[in-house]
Amino acid sequence: MNIKNVIIALVAVFSCTVCAQKSEYPIAAIAEELKDNANAVVRLEKTDINIASQRSMNVKTYRAITVLNQKGLSAVNGYENYDKTTTVKSIEAVVYDVFGNEIKRIKRKDFKDQSAAGEGTLFSDNRVLFLDYTPVNYPFTIVYQSEVATSNTAFIPKWYPVSEFYVSVEKSIFNISYPNNLGFKKKEINFSNFTIQKTTDTATQLSYSASNIPALKSEPYASQSLLFPRVMLGLEIFNLEGIDGNATSWIEFGKWWNSKILEGKNELSEETKNKMIALVGNEKDPIAKAKLIYNYVQQKVRYVSIQEGIGGWMPMSAKDVDRLGYGDCKALSNYTKALLEAVGVQSFYTKVYGDRYKIDIVSDFVSTQGNHIILAIPNGNNYTFLECTSQDDPFGYQANFTDDRDVLIIKPEGGEIVRTKNYEDNGNCQNSIGSYVLTEEGDLTGNIKMMSSGAQYGHKTNVEKLQPVEKEEHYKEYWDHINNLKIEKSSFSNDKEKIQFTENVQISAKNYGSVLNGKMMFVVNVYNLNSNSVKRVRNRKSPFEIQRGYLDTDEVNVALPKGYKIEFLPDNFELKGKFGECKTEVVKKEDGSLVYKRSLLVNKGVYSSAEYEDYRLFMEQISRNDNAKIILTKI
Repeated sequence: MNIKNVIIALVAVFSCTVCAQKSEYPIAAIAEELKDNANAVVRLEKTDINIASQRSMNVKTYRAITVLNQKGLSAVNGYENYDKTTTVKSIEAVVYDVFGNEIKRIKRKDFKDQSAAGEGTLFSDNRVLFLDYTPVNYPFTIVYQSEVATSNTAFIPKWYPVSEFYVSVEKSIFNISYPNNLGFKKKEINFSNFTIQKTTDTATQLSYSASNIPALKSEPYASQSLLFPRVMLGLEIFNLEGIDGNATSWIEFGKWWNSKILEGKNELSEETKNKMIALVGNEKDPIAKAKLIYNYVQQKVRYVSIQEGIGGWMPMSAKDVDRLGYGDCKALSNYTKALLEAVGVQSFYTKVYGDRYKIDIVSDFVSTQGNHIILAIPNGNNYTFLECTSQDDPFGYQANFTDDRDVLIIKPEGGEIVRTKNYEDNGNCQNSIGSYVLTEEGDLTGNIKMMSSGAQYGHKTNVEKLQPVEKEEHYKEYWDHINNLKIEKSSFSNDKEKIQFTENVQISAKNYGSVLNGKMMFVVNVYNLNSNSVKRVRNRKSPFEIQRGYLDTDEVNVALPKGYKIEFLPDNFELKGKFGECKTEVVKKEDGSLVYKRSLLVNKGVYSSAEYEDYRLFMEQISRNDNAKIILTKI
């Protein structure tokens, strides 16, 4: 080949390379149906996991994401966590414009490197490398690649072919290889409504592929856990921060956790043991003893987060917590457990997913699960669970964070899956008793006593800690339907034995009643008006869930202004159905005043998409009735 031909060939190769670069994920190649409802499109996501041994796992990630607008930025997920046992071997990203032309190359040194610990974390060796890219224009495409090596095989990354609402997927591929002697296992969840293929499934390899998944819209009361497909993965023989483990059954897993993670962590000084014995005195009942110990812990220690090495899983010793006066959920639960042992009360370390949204330990998939630790005390045929990180919660109170979910109790004889306390709908109460007076000008003065229990107790207690200005803002938001509202006075009572929080509030409002042409009109339901309409959703796709039901009861005396007579009273109202029931009535008293009575019960449950419109109409009828008005005529 002569020199001319060599030059032509090199130019051709260079031109092909340039063309290839310029055609990297052009936006125009995205199918129109994948742009519908989408803030971002996954062009290709490929995860390759190689488990070489019980103490060696390598994870390679390739993710090409077209970000259509600012809301789609979260889909990039350009970050990797690392610590002493996890190394980021490589990480980079390339940004392309709308036509697929490369506009920026981001190397490892350009990624931000910072602590992964949040506020309140005292010790942590967890760090994160993350992509900090601010786009100039939308849409754009970013290709992110990383490789991570770790000795921790207790946690194998789950596969989420769909990870967010409003993100569509062109292609998602997942490959994992593993030795055949480690007890590899998998659990497929929510596959039925998606185009997902299992391309390989052998004794040492597993592969999945998902294609052309349109973006899912977020619908009111929809749950990702009920919708999104995912695969859980695990090993029966694994390693956790240098400690080899076994998880062939919950019993064996519990024995391992008790002996390898908790062993030797419950020692206390004789001085502290004697102090606890003196504290409980002659009390014989285990629960009564536990209450005294729990109160002592709440007054003595405070919560801090500790996430350093095995400290992310192994609790600080009880002696150290006793000396230092602080600890994380693991340490404080273990410390309380040790104090209870000192007075002869048995309790168990318990793994749970702590979250307002109820998340279960997946009981048919034995693995390291949970993000929080609580304590379980045997109480007859059941358990009383203690939240040891709170300095305020009543003894045994769980609502809104660890209630009504499967948890794993760690016992010396093994692990046991049990369910935490379920707060029944009619036990999540707000019971209100009050009154108000209207003047001839329509001005209102009134007072209300609201007693909350169950899950509603947990919603209310924080108001007591607010500053005066914040309290006023809270009530003005709570009663935002009252114009010209003024909070005259508020006081509170927190009964932790009954687990009941009481609010006493005095209010006033100018021109609450609308006066015109000798008539006055006002909404009779002053204190508990349901004005939040449920959003209409046409052609709803997903089921919906009401995670916690509740019961509100109200009885309010209404003193009518002098010089007026009643022209119109709302009819009594009663509504019953699968979603709950509501009843209101207005009763005339002999002295000319009125009594307004209302009860509203909403049932928790999981309902089909077809039932959503019925639920919307149910709540709409309640809202309309809550806004019912009384009309008075001047005498």
